[in-house]
Amino acid sequence: MLKELVKACKPLPPKSKLLILGGGFSGQHIAALARGLGTEVLCSRRKADASGADIVFDSGLNLLPANEEINDVTHLLSCIPPEKNGKDPVLELLLDQIKNMPLKWVGYLSTTGVYGDFKGGWVTESNTPKPQQPRSQRRLACEKAWEASGLPLQILRLPGIYGPGRSALESLKAGKVRMIEKPNQVFSRVHIDDIAGAAIHLINLAEKGEKPSIINISDDLPIENTEVLRYAGKLLDIKLPPNESFDLISNQLSPMALSFWQESRRVSNDLLCKQLGYKLIQPNYKLGLNDCLIQYQLRMNC
Repeated sequence: MLKELVKACKPLPPKSKLLILGGGFSGQHIAALARGLGTEVLCSRRKADASGADIVFDSGLNLLPANEEINDVTHLLSCIPPEKNGKDPVLELLLDQIKNMPLKWVGYLSTTGVYGDFKGGWVTESNTPKPQQPRSQRRLACEKAWEASGLPLQILRLPGIYGPGRSALESLKAGKVRMIEKPNQVFSRVHIDDIAGAAIHLINLAEKGEKPSIINISDDLPIENTEVLRYAGKLLDIKLPPNESFDLISNQLSPMALSFWQESRRVSNDLLCKQLGYKLIQPNYKLGLNDCLIQYQLRMNC
């Protein structure tokens, strides 16, 4: 919950002003934490009446924030994905404005999909990206564009994201899961609390001059998806669907779903946790799903 998350994190430097471009699931959670720590935050959405919208940015309609809205921003985090052509909409439309800000730190949320397939092996920030999926190739192209921008950048690479309202619990209750088994197939994941907590932690470290250019943010326990579903089923006391062999049902999967099963890797968080001293709030899927269940029950009782 937000109160516990705030207690676990240190405030940002005094007089910080954080601009979050892209107020979706991750962006809103980071904004809530930063505000809870006393930081002034601006969060962009595509529409002014969207939940959590402080300013409007819509690259498709060329709706841009005014200079006076963002000219005193000290910290910037972009959560906006690439365009279909592989271009980054923030850099394409806002770079001149961004370069006029008194920025101390810039973060870009990317994906561990840029590493490609490691057949279940571990990947660290030192591994050369070899993205196989078009969406990951676009992400890597955007990473390189951000790196070439000359901004005080950190790239935050994320695996599968889950949290309250968007977890295996909701999928199970909606009857939208399949117990697909594929030998040696594992997935890494991260709870939304740790995306927010790690972002704040990294901003504070950067203030002290400690700022690695690329950081993996993931939990401690990459594991088969069926294990996550079994635990979610236990928490909800819901009977799971029967197991299915990937080899037998792969031709039934959508191209997007199939693409997730074509790669397997274990994402190391050693740099973030062991070297940079971040303590995970939800270090594994069991603790993370327990948190999701508590917040689900609170919502149902409201």
